Amino acid sequence: MVSENYINKSDLAGLSMVQALVTLDENTNRVLSTVKAKYNLKDKGEAIKFVVDHYIEEVNEPELRPEFIKKIQQIQKRNKFIAIDDFAAHYGLKKNVQAKNRRRL
Repeated sequence: MVSENYINKSDLAGLSMVQALVTLDENTNRVLSTVKAKYNLKDKGEAIKFVVDHYIEEVNEPELRPEFIKKIQQIQKRNKFIAIDDFAAHYGLKKNVQAKNRRRL
């Protein structure tokens, strides 16, 4: 089953900013200071936003975007999946690899 747990950055766009007092351990504080300096950010708040934005992009892989999930769920409902024992053989990939190897010799 396809997971519907995802973070969508566009859903966060209309939210207002909040202020928060946070307690950081020494390592996290050092990492945020490094991010702040490396990317010439104004303050650690921007560094936190930068790290979170990159996390969202990393976690929200293209194949798990809401549009893709919806598309796969529609395909599942129509039972358009097929079972394949050997993917490479089914799509003729083994022949192409063998032919390329012969050409190299």
